[in-house]
Amino acid sequence: MEKFTRVEGPAASFPKPDIDTDAIIPAAWQRTLTGDPGQGLFGGWRYHLDGSENPDFILNQEPFRQARVIVGGMNFGCGSSREFAVWALMRFGIRCVIAPSFGDIFYENSFKNGLLPIILPPEEVERLHAHLAATNDPTIAVDLERCEIRLGNGQTLPFRIPAARRTALLEGLDEIGATLKFADDIDRFQGEQLVREPWVYAPTAVLRPK
Repeated sequence: MEKFTRVEGPAASFPKPDIDTDAIIPAAWQRTLTGDPGQGLFGGWRYHLDGSENPDFILNQEPFRQARVIVGGMNFGCGSSREFAVWALMRFGIRCVIAPSFGDIFYENSFKNGLLPIILPPEEVERLHAHLAATNDPTIAVDLERCEIRLGNGQTLPFRIPAARRTALLEGLDEIGATLKFADDIDRFQGEQLVREPWVYAPTAVLRPK
């Protein structure tokens, strides 16, 4: 998993509440694992029916074609459990989503894939949306080491994240990688248990009908 320490770039404002995973990556873009899910990000909004780009959609406009952060609305990522939603965001280049709340499964999938979901109070998220609507510099820097969001005007906002989640992102560890940090302890335990309880490691008997 790619490490997350600090990301900086344009932030796209999506204030609409309840943006679900079907909107983030429509089912038509999930028919193969060989394609680029980033091309299907917000595919139903980003493209016309003939496949041409919708020029009014924010990610089809500069500088948001290079967006690194999304500021979302309440319950971002609700709906189905499709992990493709996180993959699409990551492949497009989004590394952080800031919102007042997230769909539970989307929130978990984000950490498993190196996407940082930041929960801020609704009033602070509204201030971010207002800032992005008014500014000529939509740049946002998200520093996970300092747990700080810095806007282009120099304003900073602190955020909180569970310590174990923060460590895993900083070190680029998914759940398997985090477990393997204890490989020596696991080997030591298994060696001691093999002496103490050898039957645990005995081959399973094959029961055959008489």
